[in-house]
Amino acid sequence: MWQKIYLLTGANRGIGLGLLKILISREHTLVIAGVRDPDSASAKALLDLPTAGSCTKVILSKIEVSSQESIKAAVKKLTEEDGIERIDVLISNAGIANYYGPAAITPLKEVREHFEVNAVGTLSLFQETWPLLEKSERPVFMALSTGVGSIGDMESMPLKSTAYGASKAALNYMMRKIHLEYPNLIAFPISPGWVQTEMGNHGAKSHGMETAPTTLDECVAGVIGKLDGATREETSGNFISYDDTKFGW
Repeated sequence: MWQKIYLLTGANRGIGLGLLKILISREHTLVIAGVRDPDSASAKALLDLPTAGSCTKVILSKIEVSSQESIKAAVKKLTEEDGIERIDVLISNAGIANYYGPAAITPLKEVREHFEVNAVGTLSLFQETWPLLEKSERPVFMALSTGVGSIGDMESMPLKSTAYGASKAALNYMMRKIHLEYPNLIAFPISPGWVQTEMGNHGAKSHGMETAPTTLDECVAGVIGKLDGATREETSGNFISYDDTKFGW
């Protein structure tokens, strides 16, 4: 029935919500919307979003990416209760950017929390969903990263983001490693830009800006375009950007 099945984390806000709206505008599409609290108003509202029709559907899934047990339970429910037999596209979007400050005063608690969600959480998500991903004829794993996670281009983005940037650099490494270890998988990290979301604007204000420079529409259009066109040969294993900006690892 479903031509493509997506699992998208962080689906009820920001970039995740923008991506969800595009995906459910397509026919014969099932989107598993990962949210921390399926009973929240913002999560329930996802079920009322306009879709391409009865051939397209949203399923809410309780996923707390910092908890492997939460992800494990979500996958168990999807397979045993919702009848999900495969996942074609896994989008790791949920993440945090809660603290900005120079390295000398960055609390280690913040560093650990950012790593737990942004890096370890993404790896955990992959580990638990891989049995479903590998059943797809063309599995894709896309993780939302950031240019701030680039080590090679750090000088061009002198932001006070030790915790956030380091966690995303670790994410980038994991995605490259996954690409190399799974030859039938298309796996890549993508920078969505500095986006005008609650998280993006908070970061902008922390650095003296009125708002983040990239609109949500620009971000989502670019990310979806890269996702749709992704190939093993040209995309997988590379650190790409929604607008073709080149970042060093």
